[in-house]
Formats: sequence, structure tokens, C-alpha cells
Amino acid sequence: MKLKQTEKILSDSTQPKIKLALEEKYKQEDQKEIDAYERLKEKESDKLPNPTGWRILVLPFKMPEKTKGGIFLGQDTLERQQVASTCGLVLAMGPHCYDKSRYPEGPWCKKGDWVIFARYAGSRIQIDGGEVRLLNDDEVLATIEKPEDILHQY
Repeated sequence: MKLKQTEKILSDSTQPKIKLALEEKYKQEDQKEIDAYERLKEKESDKLPNPTGWRILVLPFKMPEKTKGGIFLGQDTLERQQVASTCGLVLAMGPHCYDKSRYPEGPWCKKGDWVIFARYAGSRIQIDGGEVRLLNDDEVLATIEKPEDILHQY
């Protein structure tokens, strides 16, 4: 009887540790994204334009400077990728975004969501450290969990 209990304890103790380690790693990655968003919001929020009407302020996704194979990408390549990016983080929304009369089912996205939009959609506004885009609320095509899951090509 004690042997079975010991086996069960050993099997239970080894299995969850592996799962918990992976789960903890994913939580750490998510927390890094949230922390980066909060730092950007605190540091740069005064410099960002406030969208009016039905417009949405989006920060385009920026690819990492280093590929998985260890190759460092040039600044020109990174800028072209950001201009041609099709996904971004919603930073702010205008007061009339997704009003009930035009969108009775509710908003398609909210502040803090990653969204997909057309390649050259919206107005590009240069800011210190990159660019932001002002999109109309009907230019949002979809929402996604992680922008890294989308293949970014220019």
C-alpha cells in the first residue's frame, strides 16, 4: 500500500513541475509585454496624439533586431518591416469608436489588444523612437494574442 502511495507522490511531483515551469515561462513572457506597454504608456503618453472621433491610435509591431539564427538585421530593414507591418498594439481610442448605432454587437477591440490591419492602412505619424498609426475603427481586420505568431514580411 505504501509503495503505491509513494509511486503516486513521485509521479504527481515530477509531472506538475514540468508543466508549471513551462506555464511560468509563458507568464513571464506575458508579463514582459505588459511591463513594456506600461513603461511606454507612462514615459511617452504625453507625446502621443489623442485620437478623435472614430479613430484608433496603434503602435505597429516591431520585429526583434536579431533573428533566431543569430543574424542582426540592419536599421533600414527594421524600418521597412515596421512600415509594412500588419499588426499593432492599440494605445488609445477616440470617443466615438464602435458606437452602438454603427456596431450594435459591440467593439471589435479595446485598448491593449493586438490587432491586424491592412498593410498600408491609416495615417503614419513619426514619433521619437518610431511611428504610430491612426486607423479608422472599421480598418481593424482581426485581433490576435501574440504578434510573433504572424509571419511578418515586407
